[in-house]
Amino acid sequence: MNEAQSMLYAILCYDSEDVVGAWTKEEDEAAIKRLEVVEEKLARQGRLGPVARLLPTTAATTVRKGREAMVIDGPFAETKEQLLGFFIVDCASLEEAIETAKELGKASSSAGSFEVRPLAVFKPSDVKRTDEVRA
Repeated sequence: MNEAQSMLYAILCYDSEDVVGAWTKEEDEAAIKRLEVVEEKLARQGRLGPVARLLPTTAATTVRKGREAMVIDGPFAETKEQLLGFFIVDCASLEEAIETAKELGKASSSAGSFEVRPLAVFKPSDVKRTDEVRA
């Protein structure tokens, strides 16, 4: 990725966990295949960074900051949509990042939303990649 001419953006995927979790195996696989078409295009362009699909919020633990950290089960926010996953993409501009999010949105079969946010720091790790984990 050429940092002088571009910037990394996180495209955060929000949707109803109940709706996505109710998909049949076939519906889920079809949605993943549609997204993989966009991912493969971005990879060929050398613009795709890490992609992750998160396990359900029932598997989440939240650490709240304060004088003493408090650990609670579940996600931090009670919302209609949950963060289900993310893409890291290299884009020349915010406009290109928005177009990429729109393309991912067209490939997705649910309502939800994609939040586009520039990254200030990106530190790739040596953690071994795990293949897709399904809940």
